[in-house]
Amino acid sequence: MNALQNITIGHTERLRKPVGYTLLSNLVNIVPFMLSIEAVNIIFKAFDGSGSGLDTTRLWVIFGILVGYMLVMAVAERQSYRHNFRGAYKMSADGRIQLAEHLRRLPLGSLFRHDPGSLASMIISDFTLAETGISHHLPQLMGALVMPVLAFFGLLWVDWRMSVAMFIALPLAILVLTGSTRIQYSLSRRQIEAKVNAGSRLEEYLQGIRVIKAYNLLGGKFERLQKAFADLRRASMRLEALMGPFILLSITLVRAGLTLMILCGAYLLVGGQLSLLTFVMFLIVGSRVFDPLTSALTNFAEFRYFSIAGGRILNLMREPEMTGKKESPEHGDITFEQVSFGYGEKEILHDVSLTLKRGSLTALVGPSGSGKSTLMKLCARFYDPQKGKVMLNGQDMKELEPESLMRHISMVFQDVYLFQDTIKNNIRFGKSDATDEEIEAAARKACCHDFIMRLPGGYDTMVGEGGCTLSGGEKQRLSIARAILKEAPIVLLDEATASLDPENEVEVQKAINTLIEGRTVIVIAHRLKTIRNADKIIVLEDGCIAEQGRHDELLRNQGLYHKLWTIQEKTIGWKLQY
Repeated sequence: MNALQNITIGHTERLRKPVGYTLLSNLVNIVPFMLSIEAVNIIFKAFDGSGSGLDTTRLWVIFGILVGYMLVMAVAERQSYRHNFRGAYKMSADGRIQLAEHLRRLPLGSLFRHDPGSLASMIISDFTLAETGISHHLPQLMGALVMPVLAFFGLLWVDWRMSVAMFIALPLAILVLTGSTRIQYSLSRRQIEAKVNAGSRLEEYLQGIRVIKAYNLLGGKFERLQKAFADLRRASMRLEALMGPFILLSITLVRAGLTLMILCGAYLLVGGQLSLLTFVMFLIVGSRVFDPLTSALTNFAEFRYFSIAGGRILNLMREPEMTGKKESPEHGDITFEQVSFGYGEKEILHDVSLTLKRGSLTALVGPSGSGKSTLMKLCARFYDPQKGKVMLNGQDMKELEPESLMRHISMVFQDVYLFQDTIKNNIRFGKSDATDEEIEAAARKACCHDFIMRLPGGYDTMVGEGGCTLSGGEKQRLSIARAILKEAPIVLLDEATASLDPENEVEVQKAINTLIEGRTVIVIAHRLKTIRNADKIIVLEDGCIAEQGRHDELLRNQGLYHKLWTIQEKTIGWKLQY
């Protein structure tokens, strides 16, 4: 039952119609064989010397039934095909969307525990495996297992000896397969892990191709990718090599039932205890029952493979989403009360308490690794604190509905990501129902309208994945236009000008000034001159608040901020010596 839960991604009710119609289709397909037996019986009696003659009327009746059967078979096969494949494809499409939505609602910490290649493999490959299992293998397997049971009890009424001889080896075949389940699970799991690792290393290779070229890590030097594909080859070969004998033995045992039935039938025929017609009937029914069963057993190894793939999806779907049901206030003070937070076992923030006033500009400064980005991520509720509370307007963010909270927050990251879409649609992410006029107005405020109009397609110009067809300054301004369009009362800026050239920095700074006007702003600053006029400057060191206040006040304190300011002042005018 656990395997069925995994393959159906927790919805075993999806199997009712596919399996039911597959079974009906298999039952319907027995009809022509039974009618063929009756036709042979009529012909046999016509030439057995009894002088009864050929009963053409009954033959025409059989022919008419076969014609009607063809219509019934068409309907049954159509329904079987429809429910098998439509149901599987719908499950796969709905499941992928559901998983993507679930990933969006997970805390970033939960998301970052997974390798990106593993997540991509789940959404694409694992759902494809589950889809194949539901549409092809599972209905076929269940139908193939039910048919021998029905045939066994049905044929017991005809001749119990022949029926027992036909199916006596079937329990042994099933025992062999169930006995190999543990081995199969281990091999399949290793093969899937090897496949996921190979996908991850390939993604790493493609994303890092510039570094690989720059450091000449080509050919045999990039061992991680080579090793991943070598491991996948070994795992795949091991799965086929070790599971093959079990599958072949079970198929041999199944086929042995047909051989035993023939031997038993021949013995009974010679002894006059069985009619030729009954013997022919067992031959026809046996071939009809064992063919789909053999085919299903051949693919039985994949059944566990599908189960593991579905289990991986279910495990991810069971990871708890961010909690909270209350509607978020639009604005208010952001308050940290004795907040501690870390990644894994390493604690980054230690017992932090501070208040970020509504409508103020607060700057976060400090050495690298002091906890600036972590504190900002807690403001956006990308994570929940492990100790203490982060509150918005006096309400614990843990109690706020995440979607509601994010409607009131805009973020501009240092590393801007643009989607492979038009410039217009990339800006429209800030407000999904924005008109073209609103988009253009936001672009003008973000100082990016002019460069957009110089592009071949203007606002309809396609952007390369990640924004690779635009400069850093252009991407930053588009990101700010997106945030302006959203009109959120809280703005988080992760040093948007840190990596820009002076010309672009001026344009981006103008756009930022437009964005933050009249809003609650929290900015991470590396260039201290950009935040001289901040309402409050929070200086972090080793995950604690070293000092806080305005620029002039902090300089007078002669503390860490003064030290950082002095270092930056000394670096002005540095030149490379040739």
